[in-house]
Amino acid sequence: MERVKLAKRSRHGKAGLLFVAPFMVVFILTLVVPLVYSGYLSFFRNRLVGGVSFVGTKNYIQAFHDHAFWSGLERVVGFFFIQVPFMLAAALIFALVIDSGKLRFPKVIRILIFIPYAVPAVIAAIMWGYLYGPNFGLLSQISRYLHTPSIHFLNGWMTLPSIANIVTWEYVGYNMIIMYAALKSFSTDLYEAASMDGANDFQLAWHIKIPQLRPAIFLCLIFSVIGAFQLFTEPYQMTPLSPAAINNSFTPNLYAYDEAFVSQNINYAATISFMLGFAVLIAASFVGLVSRQSRKRAVNV
Repeated sequence: MERVKLAKRSRHGKAGLLFVAPFMVVFILTLVVPLVYSGYLSFFRNRLVGGVSFVGTKNYIQAFHDHAFWSGLERVVGFFFIQVPFMLAAALIFALVIDSGKLRFPKVIRILIFIPYAVPAVIAAIMWGYLYGPNFGLLSQISRYLHTPSIHFLNGWMTLPSIANIVTWEYVGYNMIIMYAALKSFSTDLYEAASMDGANDFQLAWHIKIPQLRPAIFLCLIFSVIGAFQLFTEPYQMTPLSPAAINNSFTPNLYAYDEAFVSQNINYAATISFMLGFAVLIAASFVGLVSRQSRKRAVNV
């Protein structure tokens, strides 16, 4: 009997490996291999005399002292603090309002909020670029029609909030769906008991729903950290509209792209990418640590 059980387990294990194999092949070819190759490139440098040579950590030392890289990283950190709190707050409010059951046609409203996420980032940037345009943009045309001063959305300090607005428009529906799905997985017993005790909708949301949503909120926060540090498409598409405000090192991803495909400095671009990866890892780890500490405090209370 034991041999039969072992044989069955062996067959089940082999079947499981066969099911997992296609994913593992794609995962290794599209993520692991490029990552390893990029790490390999970051330790070399293409010299005018002598060709490609091994330089060890010199590229990383150069990146560590590169003002362009650090200014871009500082900019995406500022972008994170501008964009992410507002986006997650809006997503949370939308999820709670739809879950309250007080709206008519909640499915239609949910789809309308989610639709911008289905729009490719390039198309979204072009659409908003048309709205922001200082000469031909819809908002500028409305200002001229009303004889009011037009706002230069892609100039000076307004550039980062304007890009943050685009990203928020794109991803608020995505985060709303995550939170709404989490709300639907909770037992309604607590809601019914609180309602019988006289709790209104706001008290239900604040004291019962939001505390239960903490894991989903922190999950959205980690995704947002990764997305904010990888900011690329929106500023890249906006560069022709605002070349003075958005340069080739506006974000670390833009800087790496410029080094790789404009300056043809593949090795330093790989180094910049790994430095950005380290920054994302540190930020995501910090968010995860805060999440675990928050859960411990909630359990102790």
